[in-house]
Amino acid sequence: MLNTIQHPSTGNRTPLLIAHGLFGSARNWGVIAKRLSDERPVTAVDMRNHGQSPWFDSHSYPELAADLAQVIDSRWDVLGHSMGGKSAMMLALSHPEKVRKLIVADIAPVTYGHTQSHNIAVMRGVDLSRVASRADAAAQLTGLEPGLSDFFLQSLDLKERRWRLNLEALEANMASIIGFPEVSGQFDGPALFLTGATSDYVRPEHRDKIKSLFPRAVFAKIPGAGHWLHAEKPREFEAAVRAFLNA
Repeated sequence: MLNTIQHPSTGNRTPLLIAHGLFGSARNWGVIAKRLSDERPVTAVDMRNHGQSPWFDSHSYPELAADLAQVIDSRWDVLGHSMGGKSAMMLALSHPEKVRKLIVADIAPVTYGHTQSHNIAVMRGVDLSRVASRADAAAQLTGLEPGLSDFFLQSLDLKERRWRLNLEALEANMASIIGFPEVSGQFDGPALFLTGATSDYVRPEHRDKIKSLFPRAVFAKIPGAGHWLHAEKPREFEAAVRAFLNA
């Protein structure tokens, strides 16, 4: 069973499940989850091979979707970003009885050409025996895109001097992570594909594939946001999520 962070609520709207992206954790979503919990219970998960959740050699989207299905005890709303978005899509397609409304943040059900193996190499290159503080680790995290160092450091366990990421398994399964399985069937419930206006992860040519799997899909963009739209524009992201869930 996945590790979860629960955000109880005095509201009685449909519970919300949040699935983070690659290299993330439930903790990354703490602020947004807490704010959304004013109206509904919110559960943020650590995906397998991330955070405090179990480690496995495999990391496929059918397995990730099955992990999420074990957390849901009735019919919930589901929000997923990037890798978590693909997992949420697979959940909706394979377990439609578990999902009321689906929100997919800045990802499409397609195979991408980029890999994250170079970032794994940077993290694996950190000499953890010489790390006594996050600053020590940050000094070794070189050659990264702006902001990634701080993001990766959220998954560093200083006390144990280890990454809370199964880097070996994530690297071995990178083709599956950047891909998406060939699937049949549809999710007939409401689905919002929410993207950053400056991101190119969800392109116009992806819309036919999205509509074939999610016929009730609607699309929205957050101005001035890229792939990390929930971190770059948290209030705008929250407002869009809340409006869709409450509609």
